[in-house]
Parts: sequence; C-alpha cells; structure tokens
Amino acid sequence: MTAHVAGVDVGHWTDIEAGTGCTVIIPPRGTVAGVDVRGGGASTREGALLEPLSNVPGPTALLLTGGSALGLDAAAGVTRWCLENGLGHDVAVATVPIVAAAVVFDLGISGGKRTPGPDDAYAACRAAGPITGAQGCVGAGTGATVGKYFGHDGWCKGGLGVASASTYEGTTVTAIVVVNAFGDVVDEQGAVLAGAWRDGQGFVGTARYARRHPPTHPRIAPSNTTLACVVTDAALDKAGAAQLARMGSAGVCRAITPVNTSLDGDVTYALATGARPGTALACGLVAAAVVEEAVRGAVTAAVSVRGVPTGAERRAAG
Repeated sequence: MTAHVAGVDVGHWTDIEAGTGCTVIIPPRGTVAGVDVRGGGASTREGALLEPLSNVPGPTALLLTGGSALGLDAAAGVTRWCLENGLGHDVAVATVPIVAAAVVFDLGISGGKRTPGPDDAYAACRAAGPITGAQGCVGAGTGATVGKYFGHDGWCKGGLGVASASTYEGTTVTAIVVVNAFGDVVDEQGAVLAGAWRDGQGFVGTARYARRHPPTHPRIAPSNTTLACVVTDAALDKAGAAQLARMGSAGVCRAITPVNTSLDGDVTYALATGARPGTALACGLVAAAVVEEAVRGAVTAAVSVRGVPTGAERRAAG
C-alpha cells in the first residue's frame, strides 16, 4: 500500500450523535494550490485566492465542513489556531492565515440543530497529524448522505474516503474526499454501491431513472456536494495545481452518477507541497484514480448514523 503524502497534517472533529463534523488539512509552508468548482451549489471561502491568477501561492489551511453555509463560520477557529502557531502569510505588519473552506449540506440528517463552529474546527486542528486511512463517518463525512432522488426515505449513508498511489515519476498523490452526493456511488462495473433506494425496486440507478421520471420528493433542492482534496509532494506552479484539481475531478465523475448537477456543489482542491520534482500530467493521471477509489471507500466504510442506512444495509434488507 502506498504511503500518504508526507508533511501534510489532517485533523477531524466528529459529532456522531448530531450527525455532523469537520476536517482540516494543514499543508507545509510553500504549498501551491488550485481549485476546480463544479455543479450549481458550491459554498466556499477564499476560493478566488486559489485561482491561477491570484498572487497567493496557496492556503495556510483548508477546512472541509458540515453545516452548509452556516459551517463556514467554523473557519474562524482554524484561523485562530494558525495564529497561535505562527502560521500564515507575512504581510510585514501582521501574519495573516489564509483559510480556504468548503461545506457540505448535512442539515437534513442533523435536523439543523448542530453545525460545526469555530471551537470545533479549532479542535480538529489540535487533533491534526499525518494523514491516516480513517474513512467513513468521520470529520466532514459524518453527516454525508448519497442517493437523494426520493428524499430521506431512499437515502444511503455517505462519508469521508482516503486513497493514495505513486506516479511513474516517483511522487505520491493522496485524495481526501467527502461524499454527500445527489447521485449514486457506483463500482467499476457501474453497479450501485450506495444510492437512491426504492422499496420493491432496490437501487433504481438515478441517472437512468431520472431521465424517465420527474423527481417526486417535494423538497428536492441544491443540498448536495462532493468535496475532494488532492494532495501531492510534487513541485507544481499554480497553473499546474489548477490542472491537477481539474484532472482529479474526473475521479468524482467516474464513481458518482449523475454528478456535477445543478443540485450539487462539487469542488476539487489540489495542494502541491513541492518536496519532489513532478508534473501535473503524471500527478493528474493518478489523482483521478485515487479520487475514484476514495469516493467508493467513503461509502463502503460508512456506518448508519441517525437512522440512515448504508448501501450494504439496504441491499441486505432487500
């Protein structure tokens, strides 16, 4: 098994009872970043600073959080932790942490009674350490769900997934993905692992079913998101990091269907630490593969939370 990218710390705060959480990714100084925004409902913070024409190389930290737009407030806790630890951009008169953030809508499972706040994100920072293989209902994946076509009665549990692989150049690429999709998560043959379930029919195959049937759930809304962060130890410039993020998005498209819809807020980030020589092409080819693997790992490692069953539990109950 390929080791995860060194020098990047990841921390989680999880409230399994409430069905929400957040995940912070803290790269080393000098990391270069890119972003690729898909779908119609992205909710983000400091995203413009990650565009290729920005003069900021990359963020001090990246926050992936539940709570929908309300969860963006949690970024203040990451900023506080960064300041206390001397992390940020030196602007002569002050040190300014750049904390990028993106959210998933988990208010449906949490009932909107609990959203991650600054203290929770601060706790995630304090818990941060080298990337591990922790997957499923952890951090920002705690309240994630998939297969929303029929509403709550047909959902399956989503989650957080992690996967890594090496490029032919010898660099490493790690994907950290939060899967909270409108569509279904499918395996390599296209069979549904977790998705929209209807009693008596099983997994209907949302992409195919939706072409013939209008949505029946009265509150179907832009409340879905898949967030991916592709991390590599390759040395890339900002254009290369943006290309890496774009190529990483292909992995989301391979494992989720339908994807990037007007009901999703899909975002892929890329972080390049610069520890080893490498190219965006080599990293991007691997990025698509590890993102795809991480998406599937998120739902296969998930457990039931607040009454929402996993895909495996749906199939077993048949």
